[in-house]
Amino acid sequence: MTEQLELYDVTIIGGGPAGMYTAFYSGMRDLKTKLIEAKEELGGRMLIYPEKMIWDVGGVTPILCEKLIAQLSEQAKTFDPTIVFGQHIIRLEKQADSTYILEAVTGEKHWTRTVILAIGRGILRMAKLELEGAERYEVSNLHYTVQELEPFRGKRVLISGGGNSAVDWANELASIAAQVTVVHRRDHFGGHEKNVIRMKQSSADVLTPYEITQLYSGNGKAIERVTIAHIESGNSHELEVDEVIINHGLKSDFTGIKDWGLDMDDWNIFVSPKLETNLPGIFGAGDFVNYDSKLNLIAGAFTDAALALNSAKRYIDPDAPRMAYVSSHNERFKERNKALGVSDE
Repeated sequence: MTEQLELYDVTIIGGGPAGMYTAFYSGMRDLKTKLIEAKEELGGRMLIYPEKMIWDVGGVTPILCEKLIAQLSEQAKTFDPTIVFGQHIIRLEKQADSTYILEAVTGEKHWTRTVILAIGRGILRMAKLELEGAERYEVSNLHYTVQELEPFRGKRVLISGGGNSAVDWANELASIAAQVTVVHRRDHFGGHEKNVIRMKQSSADVLTPYEITQLYSGNGKAIERVTIAHIESGNSHELEVDEVIINHGLKSDFTGIKDWGLDMDDWNIFVSPKLETNLPGIFGAGDFVNYDSKLNLIAGAFTDAALALNSAKRYIDPDAPRMAYVSSHNERFKERNKALGVSDE
């Protein structure tokens, strides 16, 4: 079987921030690299909120998420890794020589010396609004993500949910919507504290603990008003709306990977400080990993990526340097610097 496959030093599963930066850093370490993404584009979970402003990446001023994805994607391709789309990896088979065969749902196979799992929250699916008939409005004014802000201009927008995305959407839409109302089943919001304070003080009408209990339509095509009910008292009232956004979280699918024998819980694999899993030659990075000093930011994913890749490099070659040389002294950048008209002297 392996005679028909090309052997890679590193195969990265997942094309989010951690996976993309791992591909770049792997090139810095002169490793033959493949990145496999289950979707048809890079970006991972960031694809859910392309118009969100990202503030917390070091050295990068506030940037639209879609632009950050584009820049990370361009950086990931610096050293020409092989990038494969549309393949959901489910099987792992260790070979006699300690290499691995990875297999996708579609049957394609990949041969690699090491694996870096950067799958975030797995195959993500939006949790739907569990009300009878809700699905009929998904083609009109019931939304599970906000791809563009402009369609909500001047509208009465109802947002149901309390996570980061719900809070961010409320803050972003406040300046262009006629009215933004947020309902959440709990008094506590899961978004970043500063953004939650901003939302409550100025951006939206916040109603807690409430939930949507009924949808109404005059023409059967779009939601015109909703009933919301207080979780504790059951008291309810109606709101007139033009657009409804649902952010009830994400359902994750780790089909296949849970059967590999990894030390993991429902959401994460547990790794060492060197981002090693309990399986030799298998490492992790990004939202999928958990360890004592884990930093759950995009910036933290970049650090995870470098640490995991360094461990993979040393797994392949125990005598290799502990980390890549900085870019000003890295041989792989010399020709690229010349192309940019930059002297190394």
